Amino acid sequence: MSTTWSVDEHLEDILAAVRPLDPIELQLPDAQGCVLVEDVTVPVALPPFDNSSMDGYAVRVADVTGATEEFPAVLTVIGDVAAGDGGLPTVGPGQAARIMTGAPLPPGAEAVVPVEWTDGGTGGGAATAMRPAGRAPEGASGEVRVHRPAPARAHVRARGSDVQAGDLALEAGTVLGPAQIGLLAAIGRGTVRVRPRPRVVVLSTGSELVQPGEELGPGRIYDSNSFVLAAAARDAGAIAYRVGAVTDDAQTLRATIEDQLIRADLLVTTGGVSVGAYDVVKEALSSVGDGDGDGEEDGPAGGVDFRRLAMQPGKPQGFGSVGPEQTPLLALPGNPVSCYVSFELFVRPAIRALMGLPDLHRPRARAVLAADGPLSSPAGKRQFLRGRYDAEAGTVTPVGGAGSHLIAALAHADALLDIPEDTTTVEPGTELDLVLIG
Repeated sequence: MSTTWSVDEHLEDILAAVRPLDPIELQLPDAQGCVLVEDVTVPVALPPFDNSSMDGYAVRVADVTGATEEFPAVLTVIGDVAAGDGGLPTVGPGQAARIMTGAPLPPGAEAVVPVEWTDGGTGGGAATAMRPAGRAPEGASGEVRVHRPAPARAHVRARGSDVQAGDLALEAGTVLGPAQIGLLAAIGRGTVRVRPRPRVVVLSTGSELVQPGEELGPGRIYDSNSFVLAAAARDAGAIAYRVGAVTDDAQTLRATIEDQLIRADLLVTTGGVSVGAYDVVKEALSSVGDGDGDGEEDGPAGGVDFRRLAMQPGKPQGFGSVGPEQTPLLALPGNPVSCYVSFELFVRPAIRALMGLPDLHRPRARAVLAADGPLSSPAGKRQFLRGRYDAEAGTVTPVGGAGSHLIAALAHADALLDIPEDTTTVEPGTELDLVLIG
């Protein structure tokens, strides 16, 4: 393979080495965002019993046939049926039971008449609501006048009308969002077998880095990369651990990586991968396992390959594995835009591969360039520019310049313009490939 890698070659190399995490059994609250690894069938029908969809009265159809406001059906109220009730009264001829929404239909009853179709047991005109049982317990007895007939099964939610026992509730490969967690709870599943969310440890390197909130001294800058990467990892579905900036010292970096391996399914570093004298990640990880140069393995075992990619921004990249578990490590460049673009192209797919998701990549689109003038792109490099995509108009407008440090423009972009290696000029009106990151 050539010394310069293409974007696709580098990504293929990463994905060939990343294996989905082993499945585990998790409690429902912990399974949110995880991928189901088994088909889940319904053990009990939903709803598990015939129940009322209204507050009203459970009645026999024959008793309310022909009922009108002028000639109401007068029924004896034999008690209340509330949601969760076990012992139910039997509704006989000429009888009704007061019933609440969600309560089981009592034996003998064939339909529910809403309270608005009755006098609510007051002896007056049409009721607007049921009186609370605590304030009007007498409502559970006495008489009720029903002003309208009800056909069989009126306002009754049938047992199994949502799902039947034995139905497929969720299939393997489903990502568990709020609605899926709700369904699992509704069918009585307390735990579920899933691929866990990957634990991603993010490290920034550079002695010039200061944490936000601290004072900025001469020659220092705030560490934004670790925040961007941790947020992007969470957005991709991972659990992210952000390590404060590590100084430009190879031994310190090696020790930090060793400390972090216990909680990492994937390590992501940023900075120190170029060809400068202080490119500490390259120095520390090119000789991984032999921290003091004595020929004996004494650092995190494995190997990280540093390579040049035919892309802009993000030419210098590193990839390999470290530690006894051969934990994958992606070393990204330190320039903020290079770092973020590299995450989108390489780290996000790796996270989604660890989760066992079939769809690893951001959605793509085609759009027409809307710009004041032509865009230039370096020959032999695949360029990714920031842009704003207008789906309705089918256009994309560049945001900011091509500089790899222009993070302000990144905050206003929702797409990356993907300009091929053999294109050096893109005229306004040209159709382009986009990676949608918004």
